[in-house]
Amino acid sequence: MSSPRWLQKLHSLGLEFWLSLPLLGIAFWVGGGILTDKVLSRPYRTVDKLQADTQLEVQLSVTVLVIKAEIKKSEGFTRVQVKTTDSALKKLEFEFPVTDLSGVEAMIAQELKLSREDVRKLVRYQVKY
Repeated sequence: MSSPRWLQKLHSLGLEFWLSLPLLGIAFWVGGGILTDKVLSRPYRTVDKLQADTQLEVQLSVTVLVIKAEIKKSEGFTRVQVKTTDSALKKLEFEFPVTDLSGVEAMIAQELKLSREDVRKLVRYQVKY
């Protein structure tokens, strides 16, 4: 019993192999889609969550060279520039909502963790009306 002639031609050209490739491709495509859906729809838990409502407090220990306080009486605030000897942190800038000298000194002393006497020695004022 011989096979039909068209089947012999198909076998001689190797089309049996080539015709099965699209079926394998479709099988991998469907299987990959199902696997991807399962992996991507799986819930996962994060251990560390981002907390945007907390503020970081940074402790710096720098040697202060000079403090320049620019008091803007009409605008109601004081802009303070602090120059340091630290190579990584050369200048600090602050804005305080006070314009009187004792209040500015107190806020600078609190922010830099210095005594008020040390602040008085280092600070240079410029008052703008």
